[in-house]
Amino acid sequence: MKLPQNKSLSGLSRALRNNGTKAEAVLWKHIKNKQGYGFQFHRQKNIGQYIVDFYCPTIGLVIEVDGNSHDNKYEYDNKRDKYLENLGLCVLRIDNQDILFQTSKALYYIDSFIVHRINEFKK
Repeated sequence: MKLPQNKSLSGLSRALRNNGTKAEAVLWKHIKNKQGYGFQFHRQKNIGQYIVDFYCPTIGLVIEVDGNSHDNKYEYDNKRDKYLENLGLCVLRIDNQDILFQTSKALYYIDSFIVHRINEFKK
């Protein structure tokens, strides 16, 4: 699926990849190089006017790592999620703390979500 991109966000996207949060680095270590069910993930992917933390094009999955930067941004995040969902994407949000302090539980949650998403595609 060809997704809309805002080319003016390319520099910001690159900067975010180079200066990610600790939680993003921990998660990336576990999902890069097709470690998540053999699917490739992209980091800090530009989709429309947004930059998502992680994106798997094969199953249309966006993973957002929510830390302090998401505090008091419920309306913005909700608008953003609806935009992505209208593109046919599925958004999974995981808290920073879960990734940092309950990594195996967070990875299990992601794995379960991936299996569910795969089964949706088979229907």
